[in-house]
Amino acid sequence: MLQNFPLYAYFPAKDIGRARRFYEDKLGLQPKMEIAGGVVYGFAGGTEAFLYLTPNAGTSQASQAFWQVDDVDAEIAELRARGVVFERYDGMPGERSPSGAITAGGAKAAWFKDSEGNILAIIQAVSS
Repeated sequence: MLQNFPLYAYFPAKDIGRARRFYEDKLGLQPKMEIAGGVVYGFAGGTEAFLYLTPNAGTSQASQAFWQVDDVDAEIAELRARGVVFERYDGMPGERSPSGAITAGGAKAAWFKDSEGNILAIIQAVSS
């Protein structure tokens, strides 16, 4: 059964060098290893994401992946200080925090795009 195994994410990139600069310089990720022309990044709980070359990067209109964080507003402040620009989706239901995060449905979330146009998110569970 698949739920008994870890699930890993992909970060598609049209330009690996540009994408690495975004993930490593702006997000502060440390590469775990280079393999098959791409880069593996390790995260909490033994999870990983693979940055790989593809001409299809940035074509999805939905979030590619999200990080479950303890404090969305603190992460927004840290990432903005590193040059990350957050998306503003007007018309979304919920309450907007001063940092721009949306709280609705038991979660507080904020979205940003990487250098390749992929949509990523940070999400904090909140009690209703």
